Amino acid sequence: MSGVFEADTALGEELVALRRRLHAHPEVGLQTPRTQAVILEALDGLGLEITTGRSISSVTAVLRGGRPGPVVLLRADMDGLPVTEATGLDFASADGTMHACGHDLHMAGLVGAARMLAARREELPGTVVLMFEPGEEGYAGARTMLEEGVLDAAGERPVAAYAIHVDCVTPFGSAVTRSGTIMASASAMRIRVGGTGGHAAYPHHAVDPVPVAAEIVLAVQAFAARRIPSVDPAVISITRLSSDSLAGNVLAASVDLEANIRTLSREALATIRTELPKLVTAIGEAHGCTMTVEFIDSYPVTVNDPAETARVLEVLGERYGDRLVLLAEPGMASEDFAFVLEEVPGSLVFLGVQPEGATAPMHSERAIFDDSDLAEHAATFAELAWRRLASPAE
Repeated sequence: MSGVFEADTALGEELVALRRRLHAHPEVGLQTPRTQAVILEALDGLGLEITTGRSISSVTAVLRGGRPGPVVLLRADMDGLPVTEATGLDFASADGTMHACGHDLHMAGLVGAARMLAARREELPGTVVLMFEPGEEGYAGARTMLEEGVLDAAGERPVAAYAIHVDCVTPFGSAVTRSGTIMASASAMRIRVGGTGGHAAYPHHAVDPVPVAAEIVLAVQAFAARRIPSVDPAVISITRLSSDSLAGNVLAASVDLEANIRTLSREALATIRTELPKLVTAIGEAHGCTMTVEFIDSYPVTVNDPAETARVLEVLGERYGDRLVLLAEPGMASEDFAFVLEEVPGSLVFLGVQPEGATAPMHSERAIFDDSDLAEHAATFAELAWRRLASPAE
């Protein structure tokens, strides 16, 4: 490893203890008061300007350096998932929730970076905003933090923003990223197909929404393949389908469906948002059904700024050497750090923390994360901030 910051063994042990404390008691969604209290305790005494969210359990901490310079933002997410943990770890959660996406490591890593940067405050050429965000897992916590002013917390907007995300199926000790689009947008479409209900023996006396819903499922699944260019990937999946019939001999009066939509470009998303509701509405109405279609934008495409990613790659190349991996193509999962990257140029980096022999993916009840490299995680975060602050003004 090389750089301003090196992994510290004693700090690493403290961060592992912090991570495991957080892991044992996850919280889901935008309200994570117990997690917030642990983070506030871990940051206490560092001389930070700390504010908490007005409507959510966020934490924003401003670390002002002793030398003049710009502002950089570092982000860690705080929330867990409604997953019953089955890892068998002695610090496993036992309340039906789980840090199955590694957010406990993210928080510990950012706390470690805060301690490293605070220890060298007088040399720090600028200001670092530490963004601890609840509600990343589907609740758009970053969007709420933006609305509540996280980008103005230091008095001027950041020139760059960085986030580190661990991955439990990427080889331990590796760093992974790419310039440009790195993760997909996530949206949903909720559909209600309304019929009339009736006796299953006499469907000709009713408007049966079930076969219409089946036709809609096929049309939705085929839409991306025929309406979106093959070089611009989009994935549309029907993830929920249910009717209001409670008996085997009763025709449903309505059927509810939900589609999950992933795209890698704003253009593909715009086409789907405009054209897909028209298609499903036309199918339903052609069969005499009433239709309700709601399109729900969730997370935008995550785009790593090319200039900022070039800086990040320089740092990662020095620290990780041949363990730095450049993704050939973006993934179809989503990340609400995308909201920050729409406002501030920056980059998202993945660190491999796969334990030896482990194969369970992220979000699995069996997902296990090797936390032995948290000191390096923290040092990488601190290095990214320091090097950006010290770079020439542009």
